[in-house]
Amino acid sequence: MTTPVRDPRAREDRQELTTLIAAATLQLTRTWAILHTSQTTLLARLERIVPGRAVGQTRRIREALADFNAAVAEYDRAARALAERWAAQDLPIAYRDGALRALRAAERDTALFTWTAGHQAAITALTAPFWADLIRRITEAVRRAQAFARAAQDAVRATSGFDATALAAEHPLDTVIYANQARRPVHSWAHAALSWQGVVTANTGAINIARLELGAEWMEVRDGPECGFVSHQDTDHADGTIRSVEDCAMFPSAHHGCIRELIPRLDLTGRADIESGDPA
Repeated sequence: MTTPVRDPRAREDRQELTTLIAAATLQLTRTWAILHTSQTTLLARLERIVPGRAVGQTRRIREALADFNAAVAEYDRAARALAERWAAQDLPIAYRDGALRALRAAERDTALFTWTAGHQAAITALTAPFWADLIRRITEAVRRAQAFARAAQDAVRATSGFDATALAAEHPLDTVIYANQARRPVHSWAHAALSWQGVVTANTGAINIARLELGAEWMEVRDGPECGFVSHQDTDHADGTIRSVEDCAMFPSAHHGCIRELIPRLDLTGRADIESGDPA
């Protein structure tokens, strides 16, 4: 089989997606840091209050908690704004760039891509659940911050002593907690989540331009040498194989951190002697 000439802009195009993901990851991580910084500040302020001895103790506790709650509200506003921008602006850019990259790889005019009804419907279907996932994480972080504030208030008013270290360990606001109670640093989670969303979106743009505008039936997969097609552990390795457009649509990415790229193979259209998974 004849492989299309690798477009010299392919690496540059991929770098654009990487840069988009890195910028959003950095901003989300910095926004999340509002919670951890305000937590550290609150614990330090409460630690200086000696139960039953400090003059104006109740007022000082109330003011410290009010400042913390204001910081949580600031985080909530900023994080939600970031999620809105990511879904409304950044992911459509990733989709468009994925489509343009596929057109260049197929040596077709990039003017073939416009925001038709089909592409608009596709990006809407993608961004809705991706946005909801980010908002769910943001909401959960606010809930955890509020639970920490209640625990800190109870602890500083107790007579058994105030243990800032124990409170921070029990309520780690610099982590994301998964359903299985696994904890991951915010930056690690943010990069994994946003890279997954970005790669899936870009590859969906490539798949749809190939299917809708080019009439392609097959795509060539470029991926990590050990990456499976369905999942990283899949023994059906993806790199250097030909896959049907339908299969690619089902698995535009195999796992978080996946570097999969999909190249339209217009030279194979109409061929009846090919099976999905054949070597390119």
